[in-house]
Amino acid sequence: MSSMNPKAFMSTPRKVGGYRPVAERVTDFSEVELPLSGAELHRQAERCMNCGIPFCHGLGCPLGNLIPDFNTAVFRGDWKTAWELLSYTSPFPEFTSRVCPALCEGSCTSGLDYGSVAIRHIERKIVDTAYENDWVKPDVPERRSGKTVSIIGSGPSGLAAAVLLNRRGHRVTVYEKDHEPGGLLRYGIPAFKLSKKLIDRRIDIMKASGIDFVTDTEIGEDVSAEYLAKKRDLLLIAVGTPEARDLSVPGRELEQVHFALDFLKGENRVLMEELETVPVSAKGQHVLVIGGGDTGSDCVGTSLRQGAASVTQIEIMPEPPQERSRYNSWPQWPRILRTSSSHEEGCLRRWNLETIRFIEDNQKLCGVEVVPVSWSESSDGRLCGFDRIGKPEEIRADLVLLALGFLKTDRDKTLQRFHLTNSSNVFFAGDAANGPSLVVRAIADGMKISEQMASRLE
Repeated sequence: MSSMNPKAFMSTPRKVGGYRPVAERVTDFSEVELPLSGAELHRQAERCMNCGIPFCHGLGCPLGNLIPDFNTAVFRGDWKTAWELLSYTSPFPEFTSRVCPALCEGSCTSGLDYGSVAIRHIERKIVDTAYENDWVKPDVPERRSGKTVSIIGSGPSGLAAAVLLNRRGHRVTVYEKDHEPGGLLRYGIPAFKLSKKLIDRRIDIMKASGIDFVTDTEIGEDVSAEYLAKKRDLLLIAVGTPEARDLSVPGRELEQVHFALDFLKGENRVLMEELETVPVSAKGQHVLVIGGGDTGSDCVGTSLRQGAASVTQIEIMPEPPQERSRYNSWPQWPRILRTSSSHEEGCLRRWNLETIRFIEDNQKLCGVEVVPVSWSESSDGRLCGFDRIGKPEEIRADLVLLALGFLKTDRDKTLQRFHLTNSSNVFFAGDAANGPSLVVRAIADGMKISEQMASRLE
């Protein structure tokens, strides 16, 4: 094995895997992203500068992944060491390597001038190699503490907390109102981004490690949360942010206007054979997605696979710049225009549009009236308000999907929702604690809260 070229980040260009051909991938829900070959990953790992201060590890990655270290191991062909380094800090790298926006790459020093290291692709290959070689084993504790924990919600934060608490020897039971564990990972993220087989595989490992799962059980309805709080030593609420942001404009009551997550969940449930047909179908419809984030992009890809006649995505915010603005310097996350695989499949994207009303014809949605807006900025580049400009226009739409994000839930309201009168042994994690955010941040918070819970149990 040759030694690493310390200037490889200059001589070797950044490369990522790309996607399956559009004409092929829009006909199915299989994962669209293509992995890099082993030889290509070897060259990408060599591009790591092994910085004295690795911003990718500290500022970039919420999990604190040992990125320069596993990059070096990959370059040397030592995949098992790379796996040991990755799994030391990350409980679910098979998820983050597929759905994380790669915050680490945004703060990669090489990215200043030469393109960041393809860290997420390297991570994906490490974890895929680990499973192929049967290195991923159940983590059964040597002894049990006798302490018990109930976790409400089996999304990324709840699962992460379950792994770490079980590792310390505590008995963990995870409750989920849906038919299968996984939360947003399973029901919210499309299968073309994250295969549900990967979730099944990880849940099986967690079960073999001694973690119990109770599904099809809604806490507060089927089982009292107060009962769980009394029966167990500690209770963790990790139910995400269940309340979607709505759009209170005339015509909102029309039955062709739906929340994005309801639409995405319906398709995922059909693919998992929980339903025979989707509750909301885009087939033959002119679809308007309101909201320009990742969830909106997921609606675009799902609509196209269902056979939509057309898909338009609008956003009230301005179009992001192609490059960092002077207010968005490295190593901050680059707030730039991003084009997803779904956008490439056929979608008209528009910005600076405010939705005024939903238009009906004979009590059915036929269009959406929007108006252009112009944003003003503060002295430090922050958007601080908008004014309507120009004339309203109508966008044809038979189906509207609202992808406006979710509302942060007040902890006291959550306690009231579960009818909990005593919160002394109740903890919160993930989006339920901090508001809507990324999967990787939910995992990191679940791990952090599990340490607090473990301290309480000592």
